[in-house]
Amino acid sequence: MTADVVSALALVARRAAHLSVTPSSCPACGGDGDGDGDVVLAERADGVVVRHGDAVAKAHADTTDPADHRARLAVASHPLLAGILLPPLPTAAGEPLGRPVTSWPYGTPVDPADPDAAPWEETGTLLARLHSVPLDALSRTPLPAMRGPAKVARALARLRAASPRPARPLAARPVPGRPAPPAEHAPVHRAAATLPPWARGEAPPPPAPRALCHGDLHLGQLVRYPVSGGAWSLIDIDDLGAGDPAWDLARPAAWYAAGLLPPSAWERFLGAYRAARGPAVPAHGDPWPRLDVAARALTVQTTALALAKRAAEHREPDDVERLMIDACARIAAIPAELG
Repeated sequence: MTADVVSALALVARRAAHLSVTPSSCPACGGDGDGDGDVVLAERADGVVVRHGDAVAKAHADTTDPADHRARLAVASHPLLAGILLPPLPTAAGEPLGRPVTSWPYGTPVDPADPDAAPWEETGTLLARLHSVPLDALSRTPLPAMRGPAKVARALARLRAASPRPARPLAARPVPGRPAPPAEHAPVHRAAATLPPWARGEAPPPPAPRALCHGDLHLGQLVRYPVSGGAWSLIDIDDLGAGDPAWDLARPAAWYAAGLLPPSAWERFLGAYRAARGPAVPAHGDPWPRLDVAARALTVQTTALALAKRAAEHREPDDVERLMIDACARIAAIPAELG
């Protein structure tokens, strides 16, 4: 990431912050508007975020579809999403970086050092409210589709690219003269092979309930706004779309099944979702018939991305990655008639 990109985003963030305060009273400016308060919050290929005072500016991925982005941004600004999704701030017209740039209020994120204080009930309630927003009342422009299966396909493609050769999970013998992929990749590909083709993005999905979906739910997608004592809100519109709401519960479900999320946290999250009448699972009884495929798919996706990153960093899998590999191995061992 070049200094020019950060500088361009910092300028957008400053302009957004100074909509409500003057530079002379902006704490990030130090009273003289010199920009010393610009802070890079995220710097990834799929998005860069810079903060200035009470505002942040985000450069979205350069692969972002402009029409889909505009539709998502309109939803985030819709009155029906008030109190659910943090609304955007006005942003100057144009794309200074050649890709979509947006500005948003700054909110306090979840503290990763205090897992016991994680807002699982609030997350479940917000998600249920999001899923209950009527799609036909949001926009005259059709919303883009929720990209769950497509993201699984991309994750598997990244894992194959990180292997010495394309993995062949169903092959009985290695190809002579060609190196095999790392052993820890095999359970991921075997688990992926147990998924129905549509869950890997290889076929149209079957009929399912449709709702407004976040598309990338995890605790990093919540902030308190206003910063001092505000309520929790969802953030990040990059994957917002219409689709099966079960996919929004899939990551917490996958973490719970892998042993990364304590049962008490899962019960708090699921109980709050059900209490708020979320439509993804039945109000009572076993939720897993609705969550199973999506949870297995998110296990595959999460593990594939983690191992692709590990391969790029030339290191051994860490403890969390090994738990996810073990979860994939258990998925791969499920008899076909049960899977």
